Amino acid sequence: MGATWITVVIAVASAVVFGVLGFVLGGVHRKRVAEAKIGSANEEALRIVNQAVQTAESKKKEAILEAKDEIHKLRSEADKELRERRAEVQRQEKRLIQKEETLDKKTENMEKKEELLAEKIKAAEAQLAEVDRLKRSQLEMLEKVSGYTKEQAKALLMQELDESLTHEKAVKILDFEQRTRDESEELAREILSTAIQRCAADHASEATVSVVNLPTDEMKGRIIGREGRNIRTLETITGVDLIIDDTPEAITVSSFDPVRREVARLTLEKLIQDGRIHPARIEEMFEKSKREVEHTIKQTGERAVIDAGVNGVHPELVKLLGKLKYRTSFGQNVLNHSLEVSYLAGLMAAELGADVKAAKRAGLLHDIGKALDREYEGSHIELGVEAAKKYRENDAIVHAIAAHHGEIEAKTVVAVLVQAADAISAARPGARRENVQNYIKRLEKLEEIASSFEGVEKSFAIQAGREIRIMVNPDAVSDEKMVLVAREVAKKIEDELEYPGQIKVNIVRENRAIDFAK
Repeated sequence: MGATWITVVIAVASAVVFGVLGFVLGGVHRKRVAEAKIGSANEEALRIVNQAVQTAESKKKEAILEAKDEIHKLRSEADKELRERRAEVQRQEKRLIQKEETLDKKTENMEKKEELLAEKIKAAEAQLAEVDRLKRSQLEMLEKVSGYTKEQAKALLMQELDESLTHEKAVKILDFEQRTRDESEELAREILSTAIQRCAADHASEATVSVVNLPTDEMKGRIIGREGRNIRTLETITGVDLIIDDTPEAITVSSFDPVRREVARLTLEKLIQDGRIHPARIEEMFEKSKREVEHTIKQTGERAVIDAGVNGVHPELVKLLGKLKYRTSFGQNVLNHSLEVSYLAGLMAAELGADVKAAKRAGLLHDIGKALDREYEGSHIELGVEAAKKYRENDAIVHAIAAHHGEIEAKTVVAVLVQAADAISAARPGARRENVQNYIKRLEKLEEIASSFEGVEKSFAIQAGREIRIMVNPDAVSDEKMVLVAREVAKKIEDELEYPGQIKVNIVRENRAIDFAK
């Protein structure tokens, strides 16, 4: 056991010794190999450095040669450019010298021309002076021979020219009017006369007041009531004014709204028949009368549509037509006027071969806006157009309503026929009336307008203001000028005067010239 352990120890020691010796010997070998490699690397590096130096030297020589070549090339180009610039400068100098010479020649020529022009101006001034002298001498000679001064002769020529132009204008106007009459007067007369002969419409002239008859004057007190409570209730509910004065057995109902006035009149009549007059009873009778009037309006509108032979009218338009029963214009009942316009327009359309149904429909509805003008702002034309559009009337009917007073140009035959029928119905003798004061003022204004023209001696409004007869001074107004004066008077009447229908302007001299303010 002891010997074995010793053997093991010896073996381990031997192994350690041999390991150390191997390591030492291996390090020496590796060192030698490394030194050999380092030596060969140094040689290679030296070789590479030498080769790089040689390459750099050759590159340097090549670069120097290229630079010398480039410098030589740039110098040659610079010399060439310099030579070209010098040549260009020389050419410019030559050109400038030539221009200076040319300008000098032109300046000399201009000076010569100025001298020549100055001489010509002097000669022209001398000639003008001679012409003026000759002209003055000729004018003096002409004035002596004719006996007129320059101003007098000029005035005479202007007067003759004005007279000549006046004559030419009058002749042309007369010729045009004559040709127009020849082409259209006969046909228009035939159509209008046929339409008027076949048309017959009753007219009711209404005012803004209605009179309610009383059985006794005692009834006035009962209508007034204790401390006026009954009459106040009546006026408040109905919206009218009750006028109770000294007129025996009568009360006057006044209102700008004819429908309200009619409701108030019926209410009063029912109260008088009933005998019981107090606020509660007044309200009850008012509601009953209002329903009756609304029913009457509806029936009247339906009857008007049937009488006119028009179909498919909107129910609201029918009610508006019924309201026209209580509306007047210059004393002419608007519903009857609308029916008459419908008849006339239809008859004229039949004569012309136009659309009879459209003409009658447009004529019936042309004044529909007058049923609304007491309730809404705007002219009856605007309100009528709006109502027709609202209730889906076709564009032709709306256009005829809008154009029936000439505010816009009539573009269809139906619109023209409604215009003509409206004028015929309004201008027919007895169709309309106006109060005495307005009538007298209109006649006075008519005569005043006619008398304001030069050459008018007297003027007379005749035929209830539908004709103005003008007496002119024959020395101041010639036959040709009468036509122009008639036209100017008619134009001034159209611009300054409001009147129903048309006014005939009749000028009397040796001859007569007639025109119409339409």
